[in-house]
Amino acid sequence: MKKYFYSSFVLCFFLIVSHYSRSQSPLPTRQQLAWHEMEFYLFMHFGPNTFTDKEWGEGNEPEDAFNPANLDCRQWCRIAKASGAKGIIITAKHHDGFCLWPSKYSTHTVRESKWKNGQGDVLKELSQACRENGLKFGVYLSPWDRNHPDYGTEKYNDVFVNMMKEIFQNYGPVWELWWDGANGEGPNGKKQVYDWRRFENTVRQFSPKTVIFSDIGPDIRWVGNEIGIAGDPNWNFLDTDGFKRGNGAPPVDTLNHGNYDGAKWIPAECDVSIRPGWFYHGTEDDKVKSPQQLFDLYLKSVGRGANLLLNVPPDRKGRISEKDSTALIGFKMLRDESFVENLLKQASTYYEFSQKDLSSNDLTFRSFDSVSSAYSINLQNFIVQLPQPTKLNCIVLREAIHLGQTIRKFSIVLYNGSKAIKEIPGTSVGRKRILTFPATTITSFKVYMVDAKGNDNVSGIAAYLIDEGLVEK
Repeated sequence: MKKYFYSSFVLCFFLIVSHYSRSQSPLPTRQQLAWHEMEFYLFMHFGPNTFTDKEWGEGNEPEDAFNPANLDCRQWCRIAKASGAKGIIITAKHHDGFCLWPSKYSTHTVRESKWKNGQGDVLKELSQACRENGLKFGVYLSPWDRNHPDYGTEKYNDVFVNMMKEIFQNYGPVWELWWDGANGEGPNGKKQVYDWRRFENTVRQFSPKTVIFSDIGPDIRWVGNEIGIAGDPNWNFLDTDGFKRGNGAPPVDTLNHGNYDGAKWIPAECDVSIRPGWFYHGTEDDKVKSPQQLFDLYLKSVGRGANLLLNVPPDRKGRISEKDSTALIGFKMLRDESFVENLLKQASTYYEFSQKDLSSNDLTFRSFDSVSSAYSINLQNFIVQLPQPTKLNCIVLREAIHLGQTIRKFSIVLYNGSKAIKEIPGTSVGRKRILTFPATTITSFKVYMVDAKGNDNVSGIAAYLIDEGLVEK
């Protein structure tokens, strides 16, 4: 290996420039880093729409319409956990204004229904079941309310703030709060002017560890579609100045990709339903996405550095249907089978200054000597040498995102002996980048950081041979 000798002046200059370039890019908060590691979790649309076969209720549905005779939140959590999901976000209040908890600030709640003689509380049952099963508990709370008489007046902002306080104080901890951008008319024909700044301040005061989702965050952004697909590239950065939630949101393409040099760290969450609709409809029982379709969505969301929020709506009994649970378990089996064996566990990586053994069965984390990292920009490029010819069709990269998202362009070249047989170009990496391609037998591959902002932040690499039918189309 080559040895390089730099003067102390050059070394200090490089360190200063490197530190300066890093400091100019947004970094994730501790709560955002924890959110990134969630990777995959469930959405649950549940309410009067479940029983009326509507997607958007009108707010005038009788409370007695909501009557899940066999509600079983523990069943939800058992299936969620078995599917590998790490949390559940429930529609505590959708646009129809019906509250799945007995809120003091509404008369359109489970308390007014005949379900459990008005003594039921979905949020209580679900939050308890999540804690019992080690799952995170999240809440979707629609600001739009087509039932509340104060909607369209300043009083409603007080109502919404008080509802959030109820949820944080009675059902917390709340890991994620989901704000829909919809803003239509209420029962008096008026639209509400939402006091978003006050809403955000309330969350920060009463539940500071909660991450907030909306078109513009502040913590998590909508991916710009409801089909579960992140953009390629997908930047964790977003500019929000001049934009607002709902109709004033950034363009869909911007939400899908983020901003290359955005001012804030606001990563994308990919929401999609396992069925055509968001609420349960019996007529869609034969239209549930297959495990293979879910795996493809996983590649196009988690595999592009985003998180996957998969909606699985409970049926009218208050349970996840067998069709949905079968698809979820099949999805988990495909992930387990695909990523069970890291083919690089006996491989070695070569750099300018060091040689590391890739012995982990999971993503292998590389650690560099701080001085050698500073010495040579060539450390952004490395070679993975396999002990024997190996057939593979999937390579996974991870980036040390606690240092930011510095990898802006890369290329992987596959070799059989000394012959380059295939090049795989890429742009963003982020928390995880999953690259799939037709199965190829190789002896090594090289990773080139063609355009990296700051130092090399590749923190893990793995390779697999997955079912050829699962390769991203």
